[in-house]
Amino acid sequence: MSKIKIFSLGGLNENGKNMYIINVDKDIFVFDAGLKYDNDSNLGIDYIIPNYDYLIKNIKNVKGIFLTHGHEGNMGAIPDILEQLPDVPVYGTKLTLEIVKNDLTEEQISKANFKEIRPHSKLSFGKNALFPISVTHSIPDAVCYVLYTEDGAIVYTGDFVFDSTMMGAYKTDIGKLAYVGKQGVLCLLAESFYADKTGHTSPNNRVAGFIREVLHKNENRIIATVLPAHFYRIQEIFNEVSKTHRKVVIMGKTLQDMINKAISQGYLTIDQSKIGSLTDIETKNPLILISDEKEKPFANLERIIKGYDKFIKIKETDTIFITEPSYPGIEKRMAIIMDEIAMLGANAVSLSSKKHLLHHASREDLMLMINLMNPKYYMPVKGEYRHQYANAEIAEELGIPVENILLKQNGDVVEFVKGKNTNSTEHIQVDEILIDGKNQGDIGDLVLKDREMLGENGIVIISCTLDKNTKAIVGGPEIITRGFIYVKESQDLLEETKTISKEVIETSIVTNAKRVDYSKIKNDVRDVLGKFFYKETESKPMIITVIQEI
Repeated sequence: MSKIKIFSLGGLNENGKNMYIINVDKDIFVFDAGLKYDNDSNLGIDYIIPNYDYLIKNIKNVKGIFLTHGHEGNMGAIPDILEQLPDVPVYGTKLTLEIVKNDLTEEQISKANFKEIRPHSKLSFGKNALFPISVTHSIPDAVCYVLYTEDGAIVYTGDFVFDSTMMGAYKTDIGKLAYVGKQGVLCLLAESFYADKTGHTSPNNRVAGFIREVLHKNENRIIATVLPAHFYRIQEIFNEVSKTHRKVVIMGKTLQDMINKAISQGYLTIDQSKIGSLTDIETKNPLILISDEKEKPFANLERIIKGYDKFIKIKETDTIFITEPSYPGIEKRMAIIMDEIAMLGANAVSLSSKKHLLHHASREDLMLMINLMNPKYYMPVKGEYRHQYANAEIAEELGIPVENILLKQNGDVVEFVKGKNTNSTEHIQVDEILIDGKNQGDIGDLVLKDREMLGENGIVIISCTLDKNTKAIVGGPEIITRGFIYVKESQDLLEETKTISKEVIETSIVTNAKRVDYSKIKNDVRDVLGKFFYKETESKPMIITVIQEI
């Protein structure tokens, strides 16, 4: 019999940043390693990943990171993790690893220990084993994982829907899922993203008819934005464009490479005569396809709207088509984008989040999964807490005892001993790592606080030059401000700032002329001017004092 611990380093009570840990005795299995986009509360932050100190401390016992599919919310943290843990095995299907490799190339990371898996091929790890099963999502080669232990199977669904029309590399192997359920499932970890939506997600995840309508109603140029690696949507777009005289211009090297590889490997079926080039951008009716990679949602579209793109300038005859419905966390950003498009006089079209859904499990999909698995314990994962709660209600409705439904937060440990929940109160320390651009390190609270202060109140720089021998002031103090006051209308305030700064500096020098404590001078200037500025302006700018000797 085994001691099993299950907890999350990210992904509970949030969208994205998924990382789930299953610890069987000393063996550690990591499922997914994703990122999430910032909600603009952290200035200048591009994305956020889970703090993986737990993996660093226990690296000798980590059997691998097992990726369910190639979306950033599930694998976007891999490049950052491999910076510190280059030897950790990363398991994934062929397409998933191809997408990760593209990310590594962009980040100029050369070392990685990739292990390609195939659905329905068992992986053995001593007394434990992993079995990946194909599931349906908006990207091919998505899998769920079954971890076989001595006390029963633990199943992590990843992202899934049940849609019988999605075949080939998208197809769910329901037979294999049912077989696992008959063998006995100790615990099922199922996604919660659409747990509050009634019915099945299908057919609302399919939007070919809406795309067709947009293409026929808008005769001129269409600029369409897709979420990264949503292959099914890209396929739908090309299928409908193939019925028209339009060409598709794919913008961005990453998106181009991804689509070209997907075509060559059979994941996308596209008439390549329909793929245009940059020369087609200014023709009458191309469809320009753009996407975002590891940036805030709509970042590339926003660059075009603001006029920063060197190839595309929005015209009043253009139609901007957002080909994915909004989801929790981006509604505000999407509304701003739509307003900005309207101000430019262009037409804006988007999918309704009520009529159209992403490829995630709704209420009936979750019911079917629970019935197939028939788990002893049920743990809602992946989604905000209200979604997890709705997921728990589904399980209760299907007869799973309330005490066997595990509603947890990041870091909360579920422990099974001999197949029974011990109601552990253990908590693993969890945190976030904030990533800014190409910076691979955590930005930290101090940097964010400085950015907040600069953004809200600006900066004041005090510059003063002293004689090296006498320590007398020979130049300054000079005052430089940015984002604090309008200089032309605040000359009196600047003059008084100079006077106060000079008095503080001279007082410190007179006190100890032979050995000037420059740190004390800087602190004194900051304290005195800080109080003065707040009294006069009710603002607290960042104050930096620069003192040099000649």
